[in-house]
Amino acid sequence: MAVPPEGHSRANLAPLQLHVPEPKFRPGDAVDFAGVEVPPAGAQRRPDTAAPADSFHELAYTLVRVLDDEGRAVGPWDPRLSPDALRRMLRHMVLLRAFDERMFRAQRQGKTSFYMKALGEEAVAVAAAHALDYEDMCFPSYRQQGLLIARDWPLVDMMNQIYSNSADRLGGKQLPIMYSAKEAGFFSISGNLTTQYPQAVGWAMASAAKGDTRIAAVWCGEGSTAEGDFHSACTFAAVYRAPVVMNVVNNQWAISSFSGFAGAEATTFAARAIGYGIAGLRVDGNDALAVYAATQWAAERARTNQGATLIEHFTYRTEGHSTSDDPTQYRSAGEPTAWPLGDPIRRLKDHLIALGEWDEDAHAAQDREVAEEVRAAQKAAEANGILGHGLHQPLDSLFDGVFEAMPWHLREQRQQMLDEEEASGRPWARK
Repeated sequence: MAVPPEGHSRANLAPLQLHVPEPKFRPGDAVDFAGVEVPPAGAQRRPDTAAPADSFHELAYTLVRVLDDEGRAVGPWDPRLSPDALRRMLRHMVLLRAFDERMFRAQRQGKTSFYMKALGEEAVAVAAAHALDYEDMCFPSYRQQGLLIARDWPLVDMMNQIYSNSADRLGGKQLPIMYSAKEAGFFSISGNLTTQYPQAVGWAMASAAKGDTRIAAVWCGEGSTAEGDFHSACTFAAVYRAPVVMNVVNNQWAISSFSGFAGAEATTFAARAIGYGIAGLRVDGNDALAVYAATQWAAERARTNQGATLIEHFTYRTEGHSTSDDPTQYRSAGEPTAWPLGDPIRRLKDHLIALGEWDEDAHAAQDREVAEEVRAAQKAAEANGILGHGLHQPLDSLFDGVFEAMPWHLREQRQQMLDEEEASGRPWARK
């Protein structure tokens, strides 16, 4: 046993203290986002896509912004999109919002069990999808349904998956919002946090190893960056210079804990790229043009073998985490309207109006057109059944898709189940 030196004492030392992060605003508090630094649009330099990752570290600590307060596109990150391209992007964002609203109401009506809206975050997925090639592989988290909408995937198919009905391509085996669409380059969503990160990096490494030209893109929430899978993926992406765009959606809140629990009080999430030696950008996530430009830049970097880029999308989750969440229990009701970066749809609309390429009447007409499109899709999907009306797949399909060739013990279990169900008199026991 070690003995302290004679005369040694710790009595004069202050006790250690543990820091527990605490959000600035709780229910009932007045909101003041004056502490959120919003640099002027257009003030951030745009490095060459071949520039070394350590030559633009400051871009991990600021905000890449294109749209200013007057709706003008300014600065070196302006992607200079055509009015038609801007209108397509706006329409997809509006369509996503309308889709979310109708599916949210469907859940409240008992037609499905669960839903998650992307309200306030539409630019993150839609603008990124417009900047990527259709053949690129996307590994989404559970708030990137905008990727499918921006790739013009049929709304009816998405709703079939939400309703887990007879036309559900996943056979009712997934949580309602965990879409899968291989044909659209949309990897199956997982409820396990950040599992998609190492999958995306591995896919990108395989693409490079085969000499392919396709890159991968992946998304997670800021809270998920605390998961080990995130850091394992960053290590592999850095070591092998994987052609992947890694997106962190910092919407300030997880289910009920704020971003400080994932490290936001210490530094930005984009700064994590610096420790791994990969490119890092911090972007105004409510600025569709900034998201497009950053994704396009990162994609070009990946395609020219410059390695991975980590993009932090600084945004705000306006709605609850899901239909199972009540944000009024843990955050101030004034936060969504006080968020200083505004509404992504309104900002893009204002930009088109400032260009003379759009107006309020056209926007209102588009809202009506999109609402009717979503309503018609819902009617078609519900003709295939809704989750609230029970099982829509044959019961023995429960055993399908587990093994390429079903082993003997599962065949025995399936037969035992079918025998019991047949004895019960239920008509849907067999295919």
